[in-house]
Amino acid sequence: MAKARKIPAQGDEPDESAFLVGRLLIAMPGIGDPRFERTVILMCAHSPEQAMGIIVNRPVEGLSLPDLFDRLEVKSSIVLPPLAVLSGGPVERERGFVLHTDDYTTPESTLSITDGVSLTATREILEAMSDEARRPRCATLALGCASWGEGQLEDELKENVWFACDADEALIFDDDHDTKWSRALGKLGVAPEHLSMQAGRA
Repeated sequence: MAKARKIPAQGDEPDESAFLVGRLLIAMPGIGDPRFERTVILMCAHSPEQAMGIIVNRPVEGLSLPDLFDRLEVKSSIVLPPLAVLSGGPVERERGFVLHTDDYTTPESTLSITDGVSLTATREILEAMSDEARRPRCATLALGCASWGEGQLEDELKENVWFACDADEALIFDDDHDTKWSRALGKLGVAPEHLSMQAGRA
């Protein structure tokens, strides 16, 4: 999957006509790209020119939220939960993206994704997550994102590389990452064992 020309700027609002914004993409078996095998991706932007999303079910091995905050020297006034940091995708893998509930927002840097869920990719959200008074109710931090160039995602959808389903808080924020793919398929009434391993190609 090729890198898109740019990542949406902070503060940009998603185009209302972008039908996949706020929905989940579910990788079909046999996608042909190990970076996306059995992934679930929350779509954060989708326009005729580009698309961008965050993988929500692939933890970075050996890296927890407290570990990363220590590396970034983000001081915390609370005991941070030992949540996994996610590998959000192969693009901009050193950049942090935080999906969070919309009880936290900054006008300059928070992108509204769907009802109750936003994206912030600046240090301010990390500092808020470390503060009992300001932290969002739910948040998950990912390094990197997935992105597609002009028409690329549409072509993959035509090739049945992806299913799409509505998002919910559990699929975005809970830490049961091993079951998210099958649970997302379950929202569509699809059993993983009934899917052909030859379906689609990346």
